[in-house]
Amino acid sequence: AKDYELRQYETAKWVSTVIRGETQKEAMRQGFWKLFHYIQGKNEKEMKIDMTVPVTCLIKSGCADFKISFFVPFEHQDSPPQPTDSDVFIEERKAAAIFVRSFGGFASPEKYAEEAEVLARILRNRGQPFHEDFFYTAGYDSPFKLFNRHNEVWYFKK
Repeated sequence: AKDYELRQYETAKWVSTVIRGETQKEAMRQGFWKLFHYIQGKNEKEMKIDMTVPVTCLIKSGCADFKISFFVPFEHQDSPPQPTDSDVFIEERKAAAIFVRSFGGFASPEKYAEEAEVLARILRNRGQPFHEDFFYTAGYDSPFKLFNRHNEVWYFKK
């Protein structure tokens, strides 16, 4: 469809952390740095790992916990080094069909929420069943990239 796409994602490992009781913006900041330290060598192998995109954030309705995640690069999918920070963990996300809406610019928590609502409304109008109680934000750019930025919101298909 012109206003969203349906993607099939394979099972994959992500390195994640959960930040509780902060604003989404502050949770993203804290979570990013915890995960960045992991890829910079704060792991059992003291191994530097390439930064990957997207950086995702799980948003659950009525919940003040935010799960921030980096995709584990393909070369480490089979055996990612274990984090040494007890707040950081490796998770395996099962294969899933995901509805994706893309947009540009600098994405704020408000902009992500607005785009998620637009996507939810489109999916409801088209009779597409999806998990409405949570969505992911996905950011693809460094904060230093000024133009042609790429952001997404994801709803999982039922």
